Amino acid sequence: MSTDAPQQQYEILTRDVAYDGYFQIVRYRIKHSCFAGGWHDNVMREVFERGHAVAVLPYDPVLDQVVLIEQFRIGPAAIGQYPWLLEIVAGIIEQGESLDDVARREMEEEAGCTVSELMPMYQAYVSPGGTTETMALFCGRIDSSSVGGVHGLDDEQEDIKVHVVSREQALTWLAEGKISSSPAIIALQWLALNRERVLVEWGV
Repeated sequence: MSTDAPQQQYEILTRDVAYDGYFQIVRYRIKHSCFAGGWHDNVMREVFERGHAVAVLPYDPVLDQVVLIEQFRIGPAAIGQYPWLLEIVAGIIEQGESLDDVARREMEEEAGCTVSELMPMYQAYVSPGGTTETMALFCGRIDSSSVGGVHGLDDEQEDIKVHVVSREQALTWLAEGKISSSPAIIALQWLALNRERVLVEWGV
């Protein structure tokens, strides 16, 4: 996109809460300018409000291993797909928490391991057509030699199995389509592109 191109314009005309529970659904009526000129002046969109998230790919640069977690997800189950997905550690940012706080908390809760360093990857919109949620992705340095087992919080009905695999095995699963969670796909592709920089910055 040219940096000197004119910016498109928009205006929020109305905002109404359509559902207010554990999450919110908000109905917006907006108008926005069109690339060919003129305006779309009565656009209705509903937005799912669930907060913002942090995701971490746990990586042991010494053993060249990554940690993936596996848990049940209702989304795939709702469309008749196998609902136990291979993912990376992730969680919603609570009020007053920093990104680092969330990353370290979720690593303990979901994978039972401690992060010694965090390297930022990206901050991205999860699904901008329907939710405000953003996700901050990190690579987290760990010692994977004693990681494993089943983790998660009982009061959140979590049942999370930890898999410690070589980086090459994880990338093979990615190439074979066995990993279908978008944060895990993004993070593993980032590691494939940036591993040498990671090793240098972490002094390995």
